[in-house]
Amino acid sequence: MFRFSTIKDYHTTLQNGQTTCVEAVRCYLGSIKERPQLNAFLEVYETEALERAAALDQERQQGKALGKLHGVVVGLKDVISYKGHAVSAASHILENFTAVYNATAVEKLLAEGAIIIGRQNCDEFAMGSSNENSAFGPVRNAIDESRVPGGSSGGSAVAVQAGLCMISLGSDTGGSVRQPADFCGVVGLKPTYGRVSRYGLIAYASSFDQIGIFAGSVEDAALALEVIAGADDFDSTVSPREVPAYSAELAAPDKRYRIAYFKEALEHPGLDPAIRASVEAFIKKLTDQGHTVTAIDFELLEYVVPTYYVLTTAEASSNLSRFDGVKYGYRADIAGGDLTELYKASRSEGFGKEVQRRIMLGTFVLSAGYFDAYFTKAQQVRQILHQRTRAIFTEFDAIISPTVPATAFRIGEKSNDPVEMFLADIYTVFANLVGIPGISLPLFKHPNGLPFGLQVMTSHFDEVSLLRLSRQLTAIPG
Repeated sequence: MFRFSTIKDYHTTLQNGQTTCVEAVRCYLGSIKERPQLNAFLEVYETEALERAAALDQERQQGKALGKLHGVVVGLKDVISYKGHAVSAASHILENFTAVYNATAVEKLLAEGAIIIGRQNCDEFAMGSSNENSAFGPVRNAIDESRVPGGSSGGSAVAVQAGLCMISLGSDTGGSVRQPADFCGVVGLKPTYGRVSRYGLIAYASSFDQIGIFAGSVEDAALALEVIAGADDFDSTVSPREVPAYSAELAAPDKRYRIAYFKEALEHPGLDPAIRASVEAFIKKLTDQGHTVTAIDFELLEYVVPTYYVLTTAEASSNLSRFDGVKYGYRADIAGGDLTELYKASRSEGFGKEVQRRIMLGTFVLSAGYFDAYFTKAQQVRQILHQRTRAIFTEFDAIISPTVPATAFRIGEKSNDPVEMFLADIYTVFANLVGIPGISLPLFKHPNGLPFGLQVMTSHFDEVSLLRLSRQLTAIPG
């Protein structure tokens, strides 16, 4: 019977003839059908996935070289374009839209033999921290179906958590990979801004968005990043730097790291006491193993969430202006020929409440009377954060923190309090504001039985150190 632990082990069983790609795909299709109530997938490509699996099996039998992701079953968040397939950003305004090209990350997956099994539910236009904002219903946490999986990439996290695929691609604008990874007890990696091409990713906030990876292990996340990272002529913001062989770099000998943590993060009044205690106990383990772990003052913590929301909503207001009911997507049925009324009706009916809220906030901070007071000031704070971050990494190899201040909450629990929902991002938005890589590692279990993670961040384009340290941390006995 097919079992999956890591991609490396899966490839070994394929080469030994113990399983096939077709058997793997059938297993995942069966698991998806068994748990429809999770609402993790908006669409499953059953026939197509089986056909591709059969073709890959034939190639392997003919002795052809295996791609790095040969036969790996992958899910895509519903903001990543896959040519000839629907991509809706979980919104009614794009409900019937079909992608006309592949995202660069998808092209790279396919080139290395991956099998794409379906598109995964998410918060509408990646705006949310709970996956309750999808136009197609909330995603449910597989551990406790009364709880949220986190957002915005909730469907992608749950698919890996529940064994519905091997890895998933999500997007992370302010924690949308790391936060659901924390809630679901899986690995969630956000690379450096510009490490992975954004071509084919539906934009929320262009200077923040980054495609990320959900996996069951650091090793699988490293291999997936190795495949999807790199230069791209279609994205002017992607880095031309050479992509390290991340999976091979993990084999390097363990080393002792200089690690910082923000004192204000662990002393924050919104942090669950059990999470604080677990992180403090883990810091003790790190020092016992020879790592240097130092508390540093970071008085800017209280500014990161407001700065993030001012800037991202401003960018969203601009990016989402293209959805007007004229060129493509949902168009309201109104009498008469008034173009302005068509715009108003199409956007009012097509966008959900959370998206409308963020567009309106972004339009407000960009308006003539408030541009300098809000948008310009937020950009200044972002620059200060950049400078402070560079200074920190001259002294330290990594920064650690809780990923989220609490474990997964119940569906509907925070729906009427957007401020409380926004504060769930307090530890994750920092990495997006300054563009550094971050990962959530599933290291802990709360007394309430739910998982939670540790966030690790390193300097720009230092994913090698991030992944090596992550491998060491996941090996520390609980």
